[in-house]
Amino acid sequence: MRLYLPATLDELDDLLRDRAPLAAPRRAHAVTTALVALLPEEDEEGVEFAAQLMAADDALVLLASRPDAPGLRLVVTVEVPDDAVGEAVADDGGDVDDEPATLVTLTAPVTRAEVVCAHVDEPEARAEVARALDGDDAALDALAERDLLWYDATELDRIPR
Repeated sequence: MRLYLPATLDELDDLLRDRAPLAAPRRAHAVTTALVALLPEEDEEGVEFAAQLMAADDALVLLASRPDAPGLRLVVTVEVPDDAVGEAVADDGGDVDDEPATLVTLTAPVTRAEVVCAHVDEPEARAEVARALDGDDAALDALAERDLLWYDATELDRIPR
């Protein structure tokens, strides 16, 4: 199953240097039947992009909890076995109905071999990310308008830190 994982660049560095897999359990996003039902006019690429955008939003939340991580949003696209994916669990223990339709739970650690590609903010977005993390709504809106840069699995060590 293809998942879009919110992550941080330091987690990616650990994965690339074989120090640690991407840990689980963790929030992830996928093209779910609920998402397809919400976006009936979208093609496959459109619903995949919607799942990636939800992961980018979660990447910002993840950065807020990891202040020492490089301040750029990162979404790692992975292909994992279906049995490594569980039902969505709300972070706060609340109602899952309040979560995005894309939300699932990754239940097994991710190895480098399972990484397809990554999407990351360009380095110039670092200041907007910092302002968004400080509660600046204008910066949050600006980030929502930014496209993340795409890196193939063979290019992950070239992502600017």
